[in-house]
Amino acid sequence: MAQRTTVAPIPDRTVAARQTGNSFLAPITKFFRRQPLGTIGGVLFFFMVLTALFAPQLAPYGPKDADFASYTPPGTEFPMGTDHLGRDILSRVIWGARLSLYVGILSVGIGVTLGSSWGVVTAYFGGVADMLSQRIVDSIMAFPGIVLAVSLMAVLGQSVDNVVVALAFLFIPISARIMRSTTLTIKESMYVESARAIGGSHGQVIRRHVIPIVLPPTSC
Repeated sequence: MAQRTTVAPIPDRTVAARQTGNSFLAPITKFFRRQPLGTIGGVLFFFMVLTALFAPQLAPYGPKDADFASYTPPGTEFPMGTDHLGRDILSRVIWGARLSLYVGILSVGIGVTLGSSWGVVTAYFGGVADMLSQRIVDSIMAFPGIVLAVSLMAVLGQSVDNVVVALAFLFIPISARIMRSTTLTIKESMYVESARAIGGSHGQVIRRHVIPIVLPPTSC
């Protein structure tokens, strides 16, 4: 009696590639439908980053080239015209994207990191340290942000790095207050008390059980 043999069907590569593409685009499409403004902002930020990275290739002239006529109206050679010193405005805008990203990302990163660490630690331990911390935060936030930034620049001097320091200083108390309010709720949770009960040190509890839970809601 002849034995039947079954041949497994050969998978269609086109169908597999299409399914892979759909699985990749599905979360992007879902996010665009739920958050259209956020998607548009993300696309604009992405193009801004690309512009900053490839500024030497995209800018027709250097940011300080002043070899042209002053106040040239927009045209084919100068799409955005020139300024009072004869510099191409479009080139300065493209090169300025680098400086804007450097100041913005670095100042926010430093301010949020320091402020979040400050807020989490003081809220976790509580007591006098937390009370003094909040009085310092209240004192800093009592001043208008622009006045405080200008005052810091007057003390530190004019430079890009000092601008980063001044802006980062403004973000520290805001981040500290937000993280403190969330940590006060998290530290009373059962899993945090359980981590302490099994012998976890304060650093381990904060690093493994507090910060991972505090970050998602405060970053939204």
